[in-house]
Order: sequence, then C-alpha cells, then structure tokens
Amino acid sequence: MDTKIQKPQLLRQLFELGSSYSGELLSLTKVAAQLQDAGNVTTLAGYLQLLDECGLLCGLQKYAADTARKYNSVPKFQVNNSALRNVYAEEDFTEAIESPNAWGCYVESAIGAYIVSQAALCDYLVYYWRDKKDEVDYVLTRRRKVVAIEVKTGRRTMNEGLPRFSALFRPHRSLVVGSGGLGIEEFLTMDLNILFDR
Repeated sequence: MDTKIQKPQLLRQLFELGSSYSGELLSLTKVAAQLQDAGNVTTLAGYLQLLDECGLLCGLQKYAADTARKYNSVPKFQVNNSALRNVYAEEDFTEAIESPNAWGCYVESAIGAYIVSQAALCDYLVYYWRDKKDEVDYVLTRRRKVVAIEVKTGRRTMNEGLPRFSALFRPHRSLVVGSGGLGIEEFLTMDLNILFDR
C-alpha cells in the first residue's frame, strides 16, 4: 500500500499480459516491446515483484543448481488464482476444452496457481526447468529436497523432461499430474507438504 507507482498504466498492462500468459515463458524484453507505455526491463521486473508480493502474479525462475543462474533466466508467468488467467483468456471454457493447446494451458495454469498459492503456507520455493526441448513444468524446493511436477492433459504428449531432470538432479520425488498420473482434482485438494515427506 505504501509503494509509489510511477507508471500505473504500465503496472496494469503488465498484470493483464502476464495473467493471459500464465503458465508460459515470456521474457521481460518481449513484454516491454508489447506494452504501449513501455518502461525499461528493470521497472517491469520491479512491478512483477510487487505483483508477486500482492499474491496476484509471479515470474517463476528456471531451476538450476547454481543460484546465479536461477535469477538470470526468462520468467514463467504464473497467476496465484486461476480466475485471473481466465478473465484475460482469448477463449471461454467451452472453446478451450475443444482445443488441445488451450486446454493444456488452462490445466497447467490451474495446477501452477495452486502450487504458488500454497508456497508460503508449506514453506517451499517454486521454479520451472527447461533445457532445449526438455522441460519440467514446476520444481518445488524445500531446503535440500526437490520435487519435480509435470502436468499432462489427455491430449498432450509426454516429453523426456521428467526422466532427464531426475537423472540430472535426483529429486526427492517426481510426479505427473493429470493423464497417466495423479488426478487433477486429487492434486488440487491435497496438502502439498506430503510431497516432501519421506
């Protein structure tokens, strides 16, 4: 409440664009190019941090063993509440469920919203991981324990990201949420502390 916003229009545009891209990677340089009242990347990063502190929208960083690499990556936008993404979506629910790509984005964003909204309560940090075509949608860390989560809808094919991540980082637990794994409804109602149990 006591933060002075020099460019409120830019903050609003960042929130709208970031919400519509929830669950996707988008560099702040590209964001700056798309916005009408474009500020510099540092201003955008500051506003994104502010939106994160407000519990609205965050920019997840890439998981890496080296801390410096975590903060020098393209952010993956993620809303804390699925409704925020849905408000700015180009298609409604009935259209999205008929489109495999759109539906995959809806589901991944919903899973991500639950993960980031529970992060402070369950005391973990959230990242994503990508290396060329291989990716893991969400990487949760609590002290030395790492949990890898891949979201898969019925029409979305599995990539080699989860096995590759597991080979590289030896996570405490890795799981698929959705088709062929833990049910989406079950995941969205579970206590995520369980993921870090022995």
